[in-house]
Amino acid sequence: MIGVSEIEAVAGHIAGHVVRTPTLSSPGLTALLGAPVTVKLELLQRTGSFKARGATAKLLSLNDAERAAGVVAVSGGNHGIALAVMAAALDVKATVVMPRSAPVRAVEIAEAAGAQVRLTDDMGGAFALMTRLQEEGLTLVHPFDDPVVIAGQGTVGLELAADAGDLTDVVVSIGGGGLIAGVAAALRDLRPDVRIWGVETEGAQAMSQALAAGGPVPVSLSSIVTTLSAPAVSQLTYDHVSALVHEVLVVPDREAVRGTLDLADHAKVWTEPAAGCLLPAARQVLERVGEGARLGLVVCGGNASTRDVMDWAERFGLR
Repeated sequence: MIGVSEIEAVAGHIAGHVVRTPTLSSPGLTALLGAPVTVKLELLQRTGSFKARGATAKLLSLNDAERAAGVVAVSGGNHGIALAVMAAALDVKATVVMPRSAPVRAVEIAEAAGAQVRLTDDMGGAFALMTRLQEEGLTLVHPFDDPVVIAGQGTVGLELAADAGDLTDVVVSIGGGGLIAGVAAALRDLRPDVRIWGVETEGAQAMSQALAAGGPVPVSLSSIVTTLSAPAVSQLTYDHVSALVHEVLVVPDREAVRGTLDLADHAKVWTEPAAGCLLPAARQVLERVGEGARLGLVVCGGNASTRDVMDWAERFGLR
């Protein structure tokens, strides 16, 4: 299990490379949800998501041979963007494998940063190609199955604990589980009374299905939210979530897109559905815990174009 001391050590290493993002109370979301809401705005991080933290931590940990080999990652969008941009900043050659369903903008940003982008038909194929490229000699920067990456993502929790007021419940999105594992590890020591809630979208339920099965299992992916679409969680992230997270909630894609629109209208931030899903999950949390809840929402990323969101809104009849 990763502890706060490892997270604090990583925070010192990456401090000059990433942003300490704002932690703010949100009057708009407080009015919308009927309970005090604090937001951790990771969409204002370098590369538009929390992923820059873990990618930077891993890149800085590489030895000379690993740097010389170049790095490879698989991504539904944000991890690939982060690795491409941060690898370029640290003068490391990067290859990013993405499914064709990944946002076009993510592919364009990764290529513009100088990474070689390899596209596959689906996320399962992307993970398979990543494994082959690793076997050919590239250094793997896994999006979640790596303690250094998780400790990097855990710096979000470190900052939240230091900067937020009194919270009872923190809601965190789950793809492969790296973010929630790191945040939960930090809060376990720094805010032990806070309940941690995970949220997935229907058709991207790797963690909730793992919890039901008693360990990681392969899952079928059908969610539009590619940035949450891991074909399975890892034993490492499963162990942290099963031990530290109160419950994992699941919301429909439609409600995640509605949440994206509500965050724009009420919080004045432009997010992606991986963050939009926090709002329907927050409503479920409030139903479960009742009066007195004070929510913290980790707004994980904003790498969705206006066209992407409008297309999704039209598909789900939300215009």
